[in-house]
Amino acid sequence: QVQLVESGGGLVQPGDSLRLSCAASGITFSISAVSWYRQAPGKQRELVAGISTGGSTNYADAVKGRFTISRDNAKNTMYLQMNNLKPEDTDVYYCNAKKSWGLAYNYWGQGTQVTVSS
Repeated sequence: QVQLVESGGGLVQPGDSLRLSCAASGITFSISAVSWYRQAPGKQRELVAGISTGGSTNYADAVKGRFTISRDNAKNTMYLQMNNLKPEDTDVYYCNAKKSWGLAYNYWGQGTQVTVSS
């Protein structure tokens, strides 16, 4: 059974930092491309950051310079370090793991709420 379990969300003030974690099980994490997405009520889910199996990263323009995505294949875990948080970063954050070749798959976590408010 595949599981992606996010943790680390919460309520913070503008300018604060949070680190999200996503622990994966049931997949070969090291050969999965992993990403973080976020979604506000009534809006489409949008890509925040992604990291390939080789460690290449990409970021949405809105978070460049503030967020850092990383992965630890030994722990089957991905992270999103979020610094200098802004109220507009308030969303539900989801982790995603996918493989587009061979036996392809695309899995999502259950989401974790991040609220930035003074």
